[in-house]
Amino acid sequence: MGISYMVRGSTAAECQRELDRLCRLLGAVATSLPSDALGRGWVARAVPTPKAPAVDEGLAVDR
Repeated sequence: MGISYMVRGSTAAECQRELDRLCRLLGAVATSLPSDALGRGWVARAVPTPKAPAVDEGLAVDR
């Protein structure tokens, strides 16, 4: 299991606002929209965005 972030808020709007902020500041991508299915409050989740390989990293290229 990799890294994931959770945002909890009192309202759907508050949770969405903070999810957007977290994604912007950490370069993450949302994996779930705000939901109140767990009961108390609203919860949303995000994961880090994978970085592209740097020059000379990644797949081998025939030269």
